[in-house]
Amino acid sequence: MENFNDSIQSLIEGAGWLAPALFIVIHLIRPFLFLPVIVVCIAGGVLFGFLEGAILSFIGLSLMSLVFYRLVNQFPRFRDGVARLKSKLLHDRTITVTQVMVLRVMPFVHFHLLSLYLMEMTNTFRSYMYYSALGVILPAVLYTAFGQIITEFPWYVVGLFMLFLAAVYAILGRIHQINIEGSN
Repeated sequence: MENFNDSIQSLIEGAGWLAPALFIVIHLIRPFLFLPVIVVCIAGGVLFGFLEGAILSFIGLSLMSLVFYRLVNQFPRFRDGVARLKSKLLHDRTITVTQVMVLRVMPFVHFHLLSLYLMEMTNTFRSYMYYSALGVILPAVLYTAFGQIITEFPWYVVGLFMLFLAAVYAILGRIHQINIEGSN
């Protein structure tokens, strides 16, 4: 694992300013790649370490919130799609800004769904971005710290952990499929 860490570190250092810029771009295209926020933030901890990874994840998630705001206002069909997802999953439940911030930490809650809630709760772009930026600090820090911790484990612990996560993912997918079949 130590050789892996050294090779990643030399790759990042060799890329110079391009590595952080590409990492932020990955945050921006993450929804199109169907990558969860937690995966990208953990990768930031693995690739850049805790402090730089957390800062880059914060920047990337904040920019993603800004892009989402612009997309929703430019494309009404996009907004309608996210609103349908909101009504389907949360059945028009009202939540507070604080609850949105807490939900941002939970890895399986849809990032843009929470952004839509923030848009509906705030009156201006400035207040939306303020609460969005506050809401992405904790996930950026926690998930990036977790990514940094992973690099310090021996390779077999990381392998076992990845197998555990794959099993949990498969079980959750199966439960979701059973729930969908049961509701039909």
